[in-house]
Amino acid sequence: MTAANPTAANSTPANSTPATPAAATLTAAALLAEIDAVADPQVAEVLERYFQLQPGGYGYGDQMVGVKLSTIRDLLKPYRKASVPLEELEQALTSPIHEHRLAVLCLLADRAAKESAEIYELYLRSTAYINNWDLVDCSAPEIVGGYLFDKPRDVLETLVRSESLWERRIALVATHWFIRRGQTEDIYHLAPEVFNDREDLIHKAAGWMLREAGKRVSEEELREFLDEHAPAMPRTMLRYAIERLPADVRAQYRAQR
Repeated sequence: MTAANPTAANSTPANSTPATPAAATLTAAALLAEIDAVADPQVAEVLERYFQLQPGGYGYGDQMVGVKLSTIRDLLKPYRKASVPLEELEQALTSPIHEHRLAVLCLLADRAAKESAEIYELYLRSTAYINNWDLVDCSAPEIVGGYLFDKPRDVLETLVRSESLWERRIALVATHWFIRRGQTEDIYHLAPEVFNDREDLIHKAAGWMLREAGKRVSEEELREFLDEHAPAMPRTMLRYAIERLPADVRAQYRAQR
């Protein structure tokens, strides 16, 4: 997704990351404790605004402790080689702390290729805890897209029609896995399903995937889709979808709205 990085303007002091724990202590609980140990209230304030945790925002009710994604990825390095039980990770995914869930989802996405069925099933029964766009975007392609790549994809139709904003976004962003492997039929099928969606975050996700389909697979195919659907597309979705097209072509499609 084309978006500002909320952590770029924040930095965690170099000496604030704890030493790597011994292999025997590489548990889900230890990972969450490491995240808490480097929490920064000032960073939390920035992240709370960025991810709209204020009343009325799409992330309202979540809790941030203030740990940027780059720090989380550094903390995860030893855990990628460990075999933290999925039962522990599933329990950790119920944490009220956003960064805890982000770390768990990043780790599950890293492991998805080797444990695809188990992690896919865990993921779909845990969508109540995958409740912001960064949580979806770091995990849906690898976990949902990766699992469904050689299987029927009817579940995407179910998810994209869900009452849950985040399940709808999961359906759309999961197609990134297919697009990166030359398959675009799913996003061209799913995008019209959300033309009338009430959420801008869904329009952004669909437009992002359409743009990726045009960039990575076929600009001609994207233009064919736009020729048919541009007048009905939400402005945000259209803006994202045409972002990499020539300026005169972008102007042509914008004029249809």
